[in-house]
Amino acid sequence: MDSQPATPWRIDAHHHVWDLAVRDQPWTRNLPALNRSFGMADLRPHLRGAGIDATVVVQTSAVADETADLLALAARDEHVRAVVGWTDVTDPGIGEALDRLREGPGGALLVGVRHAVQEETDTTWLHRDEVRRGLQAIGAAGLVYELLVRADQLPMAVRAVEELPEVRFVLDHAGNPDIAPDALAPWAASMIRLGRCANVTVKLSGPVTRSPAPRTRHLAPYADVLLEQLGPDRLMFGSDWPVCLLAASYERTVAVAASLTARLSPHEQSEVYGGTAARWYGMKRSAGRGPTH
Repeated sequence: MDSQPATPWRIDAHHHVWDLAVRDQPWTRNLPALNRSFGMADLRPHLRGAGIDATVVVQTSAVADETADLLALAARDEHVRAVVGWTDVTDPGIGEALDRLREGPGGALLVGVRHAVQEETDTTWLHRDEVRRGLQAIGAAGLVYELLVRADQLPMAVRAVEELPEVRFVLDHAGNPDIAPDALAPWAASMIRLGRCANVTVKLSGPVTRSPAPRTRHLAPYADVLLEQLGPDRLMFGSDWPVCLLAASYERTVAVAASLTARLSPHEQSEVYGGTAARWYGMKRSAGRGPTH
């Protein structure tokens, strides 16, 4: 008898967890909805309700200890299958720092590194020599570098992608565009440039918090540009939970993303909701987990 094809693997490629008893999250102090601890026990019912099989947990603090904690979580949690952590990109010893993280519990599940470039005031930060060396070291280690930038920093990020073709990038939250009629064209111009670069994918994440209201009509023009310029096989869904709770529930966040991609074929939807993330991060479906690159 012929074996049946595996059902599509559904992945939430971007969420966070934090425990305020372990580590402060100063950025949440003026956001009452987020100024508490969030763990996998809080997220798990929503994952199961949405049919999400696996997740990628992403750093929130610029401390290596948080990355070690996230890797240890991934080693024991049934849903977390990959970690995007933090290490000092400007550190001349970044290679050794990555090795130390990979040698600890869950270290095989480290798939990428991120730094909150959106908090940097230098508009040329990604072009600094020490940063470029760090990005190249991340690429040489077989890891992805995730770009977290403000809308005004997007051209800087695009230039880094263009000038470092040997590094694999992921653009978080589609570059955090301003959702406004006069903001679409300049953002779309950046997406056109990224569409020409085979070394980058984009996360369809955080859309509900970028819109004045989490409605499809506000976000559809942006989703259409992403689908036209990058295609489903270079887009990956991420909830950005619990940050999404500032605007919508997990269920509403998933529903908005589904409405933005409703015109896609079943295969194309399976790319956005799992295939792209699985390939880009080298995620394994088996219980004996660990990325391959």
